[in-house]
Amino acid sequence: MPKSSGPRSYLVLQNYIGGKFVSCGNHIDSYDPSTGEVYCKVPDSGKEEVDAAVAAAKEAFPDWSARSPQQRGEILNKLADLIEANMEDLIQAESKDQGKTVTFARTVDIPRSAYNFRFFASSVLHHTTDCSQMDHMGCLNYTVRCPVGVAGLISPWNLPLYLLTWKIAPAIATGNTVVAKPSEMTSVTAWMMCKLLEEAGVPPGVVNVVFGTGQRAGDALVGHPDVPLISFTGSTATAQRITERSAPYCKKLSLELGGKNPAIIFADADLEQCIETTIRSSFSNQRSIYTEFLEKFVAAARKWKTGAPSDPSNNNGALISKEHLEKVRSFVALAKSEGAIIHCGEGVDHLDLPEANKSGYFMPPTVISGIPDSSRVMQEEIFGPVTCVCPFDTEDEAVARGNGVRYGLSATVWSRDVGRVHRLAQKLQAGLVWTNCWLVRDLNLPFGGMKHSGVGREGGKDSYHFFTE
Repeated sequence: MPKSSGPRSYLVLQNYIGGKFVSCGNHIDSYDPSTGEVYCKVPDSGKEEVDAAVAAAKEAFPDWSARSPQQRGEILNKLADLIEANMEDLIQAESKDQGKTVTFARTVDIPRSAYNFRFFASSVLHHTTDCSQMDHMGCLNYTVRCPVGVAGLISPWNLPLYLLTWKIAPAIATGNTVVAKPSEMTSVTAWMMCKLLEEAGVPPGVVNVVFGTGQRAGDALVGHPDVPLISFTGSTATAQRITERSAPYCKKLSLELGGKNPAIIFADADLEQCIETTIRSSFSNQRSIYTEFLEKFVAAARKWKTGAPSDPSNNNGALISKEHLEKVRSFVALAKSEGAIIHCGEGVDHLDLPEANKSGYFMPPTVISGIPDSSRVMQEEIFGPVTCVCPFDTEDEAVARGNGVRYGLSATVWSRDVGRVHRLAQKLQAGLVWTNCWLVRDLNLPFGGMKHSGVGREGGKDSYHFFTE
């Protein structure tokens, strides 16, 4: 990978254990995806660091779990205040570390990170326990919900602080303590959040953050006998490894995994609204509007600008790494070798980048048609700006093709026919179905996938149940 000549200073991160920043002997290079240059050194933690973090979390658990939900909620709200007070620094850091546009980090990632703490600070106050009367026996049965203990939380690189706080907030709101491991490729905003914990009043050991790879730090965390609960967002292959490592300890698992999410567009859909929204997601669509849709969609994709994340006029920033860019490009090459048509994007349109970004990991939005359902391009999660478009004729065919993959995370249905919308929502094997919209979600709703897209649900009541016994 390109490196700048001569000595230069790097941002060097430290683990956060027991309320203190702790240096690590070994580090991993972290790249700025928009330039391809190393800009940060991330701790390469292993068993020793994880053991220390778990010990700190165990020690903090009795006091933290004994506090009232209101007392814990006050601290969560203070943390949200501090994230908002440091909003601009976190936005710039998220964009540089992950490669996403500053605009996206400003409108989605960082505001949502603060809201995650506010939401669970409030929602934890409103869950009630159950009781059932057995008057004929003179008995009353009731349940109580208690925190589980030390929660192991592993978050991915696509929404770094957003998904990390989505896990930390309900875990500590319900009285657990935490050992978190963010992705080694996007660790900076998690480290910045650690600086705010003490000021927010989070006691030492309640939130510990250990940086490093899944193979070392992640493996030590999921295999630790004193971590009874794991919440993981990431790949299906890694989740299989986590399941194997957790099995001897009968851990509680919540696994939010990959997806291959269809957007099914019927002829009666509002095409203008649909294209504006569907430019950001994967889809199939009905044959009678296929030609018109494809033409308009390709035109819209060509207007979807890719370039320096700091430029507010850009829609797409950089991909996370050189290796990931090569993986996404390989899917386009495979599609071409199988006779598909590449309408725009990779290999078709020239990407004009500023000089400073020419070694960055950029790829223009790519639209492909003419792919058989059996192709790896249609079956596997690409996780890049590549969309496959194919026509269908009937409702049953749309359902069969939508369900014809091993994943089942989410789906989108575009139709003005109310009955059809409800029929498909029920038949599609997806944890979440949007109709005539996309990415609109009340945090009370359960989130998670079917089949290879995961195990368990989180959100509102579901997070409350997962993080308690």
